[in-house]
Amino acid sequence: MKKHVNIPIFIPHFGCRNSCVFCNQKKITGKPCYDRQSVLSEINTALETINTDVTETELAFFGGSFTAIPEDEMLWLLKTAAEFIKKGKIQSVRLSTRPDAVDERILGILRMYGVKTVELGLQSFSDKVLSASKRGHTSSDSVKACQLVKQFGFELVGQMMVGLPSSTPEDELYTANEICRLGCDGARIYPTVVFPDTELMKMQQAGDYIPLTTEQATVRCSDVLEVFIENNVKVIRIGLCSNETLASDVYLHSYHPAVGELAINRYYLRKMCKLLENDNSKEKIPVFAVAKGKISQAVGQKRSNAGFLIGKFGLTNIKVIESDLLQGFGISLIHTERNKYASDLT
Repeated sequence: MKKHVNIPIFIPHFGCRNSCVFCNQKKITGKPCYDRQSVLSEINTALETINTDVTETELAFFGGSFTAIPEDEMLWLLKTAAEFIKKGKIQSVRLSTRPDAVDERILGILRMYGVKTVELGLQSFSDKVLSASKRGHTSSDSVKACQLVKQFGFELVGQMMVGLPSSTPEDELYTANEICRLGCDGARIYPTVVFPDTELMKMQQAGDYIPLTTEQATVRCSDVLEVFIENNVKVIRIGLCSNETLASDVYLHSYHPAVGELAINRYYLRKMCKLLENDNSKEKIPVFAVAKGKISQAVGQKRSNAGFLIGKFGLTNIKVIESDLLQGFGISLIHTERNKYASDLT
């Protein structure tokens, strides 16, 4: 199976019809503006580092509302991508846009030029939250957009946020469940971050908005992560992708670079607690099995999950092993250190 690689082309704020209270794409992407002159060089420079014979390469337009930019510019970008597809340098195109910026005609154009995946910035399915965030669209626009994207045969990724103004954990669980119900193939989860030069910063300064703590963001991201896992919707990312200046650009430390990892740790902790609560073996060193590459996430940062379980259940230790029988975020309790997998214990 070929390794998947994205070549990101950022178009910060290009095409955005309004300014959401939380948005500062220049800080998020680390790029001040879109520059057509640099697009070809960015793609070619990236391709020089990729062995396209063993890699599935995708061109990704992020950071703005792609289908809302001037149509001549959108077509130029799509035609540029199509030329690289024709040459076999890339295999597909991915883009992000707003729910109220897609219709049958636009989706027909995207399909014509080799777009495979459409990511929709849904953020919330609560009209109360959308209004408080000044998104400029309603939840019904999001439902219609998801349905259209699926009807046209694209892979659909739903992007959602936790901790938006007026948002509650119940709103976020509802949003995650709607993303699943509407047939999204993947999801991204973004805790709200307060950036300078945004209305959200002014709201925080006035006491009208209180950002999530790292602990609150961890719990709420973990809550919606569990919804996606249970519905077999792949979570592509939790938290903003860090760049060289992001941590210093946020207002009053409202950003934690490892919130995604912390949320996954918390998910595993919940699962391990439930397994131990339902276990009657009374083993002092229970052994958990997880999918390949998931041991560190199950054990937790600095063995935080292990330490919690030892204290809560009066254990001597815990062991975690990899199992070829498990995939994704699967986890099971195999009861004992004397298990036949004992030689693989880590």
